[in-house]
Parts: sequence; C-alpha cells; structure tokens
Amino acid sequence: MDAPALSADPRSAQEEDSHEVLWPREQSLPLVVASPHSGSNYPAAFVAASRLDPLALRRSEDSFVDEIFAAAPELGAPLIRALFPRAFVDPNREPFELDPSMFADRLPDYANTRSPRVAAGLGTIARVVANGADIYRDKLRFAQALQRIQDCYWPYHASLRELVEQTRAQFGYCLLLDCHSMPSSGGPLERDAGGLRFDIVLGDCHGTACGSAISEAAARFLARHGYRVSRNKPYSGGFVTRHYGRPEEGLHALQIEINRALYMDEERIARGPGLKTLAADMAALLEHLGETARETLARS
Repeated sequence: MDAPALSADPRSAQEEDSHEVLWPREQSLPLVVASPHSGSNYPAAFVAASRLDPLALRRSEDSFVDEIFAAAPELGAPLIRALFPRAFVDPNREPFELDPSMFADRLPDYANTRSPRVAAGLGTIARVVANGADIYRDKLRFAQALQRIQDCYWPYHASLRELVEQTRAQFGYCLLLDCHSMPSSGGPLERDAGGLRFDIVLGDCHGTACGSAISEAAARFLARHGYRVSRNKPYSGGFVTRHYGRPEEGLHALQIEINRALYMDEERIARGPGLKTLAADMAALLEHLGETARETLARS
C-alpha cells in the first residue's frame, strides 16, 4: 500500500477542531505565520493511555507561542495555529515518521522508521516527551496513528499549504514563519544537552529554505533589540521549513525558535512577565520582515 501524498487533501470532519486560522481583514503583508506546537487540547483517551501526568505531558508544548505572534492578523498576515498537542501528533515531521517499537502490529512499508527523529523517540507520533519520559503504558495500533494523522496532521497541512499558495498568488512570493519555542538549556535528547541556549535561533536549512537577505534581516533586527541570536544551531529547520521553503519558486520559509526563559516559567508552564515585551518585539519583527520581503523578494 502506498503512503498518501503530502499534496493530497484528505480533510476530515474534525478539521475545524484540529487547528485555527486567524485571518486579517485584508492581507497586506506577504507573510504566513504558523504555530504548529502550541496546541493544548489533550484528548481524554490520550491522557488516560499515558503513564505521565498532565503537566509532564505538556513538556513538549511550545506553550504560548501563538500568543507571542498574536499580532499577525491585525498587522495584515494570517496566523495558523494547531489546537492538538505535539505529543499527540507532530505536524513538523514527515506524515509517517513512526517508531515500530511503539506498535503492536506491523507498520506499512511507506513508514519512515529510520529517521533521526524516530530514533530519538520524537516521530510523527512521539514515543517520549521532550525530557525523554515515555508517554504510553501500552503499545499502539497503526490504525490509531493513522486516525490522528487523518484528523489532525493532514487538515493542518492542507490549510497551511492553502495559505502559502494564496499569499504567493497575491504577492508573487511568500514568506512562511514557522514559530517555535525551545527549553532554555539543551535537553537529554538534544545535541547540546545541558548547554545554555541563545535567546532566539533562526533556521533556514543553511540557506536552502529562505533567501539570505530575509534571514540576515531577521538576525540584525533581533540583535538590535537586545536578543542573542544564533543561525541554524542547534536547529536548522524541521520538516515544515524544508518542505515549504523553495526560494527558487518564490516560497521562503524561516523557522524561529524562542528561548522559553524569556517569557515563561518552564517548570510550571505558566506565562512570565517577559511575554508582553516579547510579543511586542515579535510584532515589530513581522512588520520589518514584511517590508524586507517587499524590498528584496519582489525584485528577485
């Protein structure tokens, strides 16, 4: 059996429950802003099947990132945010990056069982949360994974793809900002385990997913506002950045990772006093990147 193609559009009846698109009254910026990991709607059956308590399950969330970029619609850019949690299904992976050790039955041949993300336990259906703790008491069936992908993953990507294409059709180009947060120090599953991190990491897949003028403009802007910025280390960009970023076709994708210590209590998963200032700075960044895109991408 062949895997469904990512360009397919198998929307489910639960599409409206999987994600939300916040639209501007009129799109005036050539941007699409995405928050794929800030969802916090945990299905009761999923929580019941987990060996972790609800707070521990939330360790993989990019909590409040959708709030940090909430100004996007009023500035003239659509914001798409997943409502389902990353621990349930991860839209920043290939559609079938699956760990066979998690399943009681055999996975189909099209499943990618050997990726580094799968090896770390962080595939499309994660085996562990970000700190390495196992999620499940018992093995899953492939049918359960497929249902999650059909109900959550595909609808999210169908909407994201539509936003990107509509933006390119309107402006001739599109800049997709894929927005995330990261723990303040590298976790046990990371290459920089134990190391303190920069304030913001920009990932453009080492220049292959986004024009250098955009990445450089973002880095300079953030540095001027007092942020310590790294490019492509330790995160160069995930599936969304790689898949949607095709600069030669007018599609640019830049991943933004924000240090959680800037805006939240990482242990309690609670908003911190820095969130308001950070949100204001990110709003200014969106305006700056919109103007930069007009100046650089329209001429390319």
